Amino acid sequence: MGIDVMVFDDLHLSRSGLTALLEQRAEIEVSGAVDSSLAALEFAEVHRPDVAVISFGGRDGETLDIAEKIAGLPGCRTLLVATVCPRSVVRRAFTGDIAGMVRRSAAPRRFFEAIHQVHQGERVFDAELTVAAVSNGDCPLSMRQLSVLEYLSAGDTVAEISARLFLSEGTVRNYISAMVAKLGARNRIDAVRMARDAHWI
Repeated sequence: MGIDVMVFDDLHLSRSGLTALLEQRAEIEVSGAVDSSLAALEFAEVHRPDVAVISFGGRDGETLDIAEKIAGLPGCRTLLVATVCPRSVVRRAFTGDIAGMVRRSAAPRRFFEAIHQVHQGERVFDAELTVAAVSNGDCPLSMRQLSVLEYLSAGDTVAEISARLFLSEGTVRNYISAMVAKLGARNRIDAVRMARDAHWI
């Protein structure tokens, strides 16, 4: 059974290169190659590809949002192809619905393996990336608390964080209160500042 793949990359040469690489494999069919977040989401909603291959430059929150929305569609899995892999991004992908993340510098063989693994329902994260993402050093906060804090730092409201993490608003507020207490911060804004200064987010 073939693997239906959508490619999302906003750079024409990069998108064409990924598409050409994928089309070398007989078991993979590229059903769409799109150049914007909106086009990616619309295509995925209509065509439901097995795997959405999404290029990620490093800190584009909108691309991560789209990857998560596509991952939430029935039958769709998402694989990020990342140029750089900041710890906060890997953590967000790892703790969310995104199925995998490979470096753009990976060998084609590893890229194809990742697509097959994601298609089979596995999660694919480079061991080095995962260790870097989940090791908090001297940070007293849990992975979930750090995820909440990262959304707070991006300006998300309690309601938005609740929707993103599939938690009740009351639970999100409890997380925030616990974080402020653990860090000895004055308030949530101070907690975000402290976490940034310590490079936890």
